Amino acid sequence: QVQLVESGGGPVQAGGSLRLSCTASKGTFTGYAMAWFRQAPGKEREFVAAISWTVGGTNYADSVKGRFIASRDDAKNTMYLQMNSLKPEDTAVYSCAAGMLRSPIASRYAYWGQGTQVTVSS
Repeated sequence: QVQLVESGGGPVQAGGSLRLSCTASKGTFTGYAMAWFRQAPGKEREFVAAISWTVGGTNYADSVKGRFIASRDDAKNTMYLQMNSLKPEDTAVYSCAAGMLRSPIASRYAYWGQGTQVTVSS
């Protein structure tokens, strides 16, 4: 079992950058694919990025491709989401998740963090 904790969210102006972190407060990332999802008020949760645990293969939502970069450091049991060129529409609660296979489908992930708020102002 893995317990996940996100950090690094906050307010930022459009065009700015933030780096989110997801750390295992219990358990280890070893063997798990990791992902970021986000949910804006009144909207459904949506996939942002996912990264495999081997070789570090990644995939991204089209809306963030070229702006966001997901990475992981298994020695530190930490995953990151570097977010650049932020837009107001990126405003959401960002959550990390762990599962057996890299996937853009939320139900494929067994473990979730509580989320961290990102607010982008224009």
